[in-house]
Amino acid sequence: MDEFALINRFFTSLGRHSHGSQADTVIQGIGDDCAVLSVPSGQSLVVSIDTLVEGTHFVVGTDPAQLAWRLMGASVSDLAAMGAEPAWVTLALTLPAADESWLKPFSAALGEGLAYYGINLVGGDTTRGPLSLSAQVHGFVPHGAALLRSGARAGDLVCVSGTLGDSRGGLECILNADIAANDYLLDRFYRPTARVSLGQHMRRYATAAADISDGLLADLQHILTASCVGATVNPDLLPISTQLAAHFDNETAKRWALSGGEDFELCLTIAPECWQVLCEKAPSLAAQLTAIGVVDAEPGLRLQTAEGTVSAAAVGFNHFANETRNS
Repeated sequence: MDEFALINRFFTSLGRHSHGSQADTVIQGIGDDCAVLSVPSGQSLVVSIDTLVEGTHFVVGTDPAQLAWRLMGASVSDLAAMGAEPAWVTLALTLPAADESWLKPFSAALGEGLAYYGINLVGGDTTRGPLSLSAQVHGFVPHGAALLRSGARAGDLVCVSGTLGDSRGGLECILNADIAANDYLLDRFYRPTARVSLGQHMRRYATAAADISDGLLADLQHILTASCVGATVNPDLLPISTQLAAHFDNETAKRWALSGGEDFELCLTIAPECWQVLCEKAPSLAAQLTAIGVVDAEPGLRLQTAEGTVSAAAVGFNHFANETRNS
């Protein structure tokens, strides 16, 4: 099976999965050198790309259906952090071989993910090489309404969605044969849920936002740096799932909630008066929100402990952290 037969068989049929009027934005999708797309009036286009590499983001032999869901969740999460509505995705696959037994479940799960998020596959590329998957996502947000990292202000509350540390717990179940598997934690690793609806809702309330991909401390630090502020976080307020708490000790769960990464929840800063409104709306929100700290005027990231406030290193995943610079 050559490249073009592969595309026609497994991906061309996945080109229409938009919700409502989004399908009308695709003038020409898969099949030409470029997709021809239309941005609705009054909307800004937001774009992001994510890559999963075998051996770095997932272990050798991972179920291809799980990879499709993980790729979709990770990439669409960036749109959620901007408060955007998903619209289109392009897909680049580097494959060791055109293996139908791998492509069939991957394609089927990808189609399910596209339908779930209401996003159109409009093009991409395939090539031979070590297994790697890249998804470039595009979304719409009303002009001037995108959630940015640069709007946090002193006095805002630091809030997070969902629960934290679950994905790292799922990874530990995969890597450590001595730890019993937990379906919930494994799902949180393989099938993260991008908080799209919550992100759109928070355009009215949040002053800044980022998705938690590299770890809470690292991604919060991105917000603080962009906003020229600091923050103090109370680890005792971190939302930790009952499954993670039951599977691992408290200190490990807290450490993973702070820096485990790849939960793909949202980290938001919210003015106190808006937080009160959100607390009243809590039952109607797409995901739970938890206030875990406060934004400070003094730059830096701190943890509130029983012994007092201590400086916190923004520990998180960094692909090139251990490389030696030559310049």
